[in-house]
Amino acid sequence: MFKKIPKNKQLLLFDGVCNFCNSSVLKVIKHDTNNVFLFASLQSEIGQQVVNHFSIDTTKVDSIILVSSDNEFHIKSTAGLKVISQFGGLWKLLLIFWIVPTPVRDAVYNYIAKNRYKWFGKKESCMIPSPEIKAKFIDN
Repeated sequence: MFKKIPKNKQLLLFDGVCNFCNSSVLKVIKHDTNNVFLFASLQSEIGQQVVNHFSIDTTKVDSIILVSSDNEFHIKSTAGLKVISQFGGLWKLLLIFWIVPTPVRDAVYNYIAKNRYKWFGKKESCMIPSPEIKAKFIDN
């Protein structure tokens, strides 16, 4: 069983070797003005515990998983939109995509996820957070 997520926090699991995922996490950190999110890579021990706890098939979901403190999880485009819903400003305009049916949103998401290494590259190992953002990462 994985660590309890603190109340009013959400854990964002991401592909730690994906350049696109890493830059997206840095963008989330920058726009997380309410300090809602904690982070861990899917490859980390906590990431694997969460995947096992929810019996998530990582051959089908291998880029982002969002877990709330009340033990709900969201994947793919729904996870992305839930993250964006915590941002202010013009980011809120992207929430118009809630009207697109989930299978259509996820088809676009899957296409990007499938090509992310080819388009954006990948690292040899997971991101090591800087001292300034280390507190936002759970490393079990």
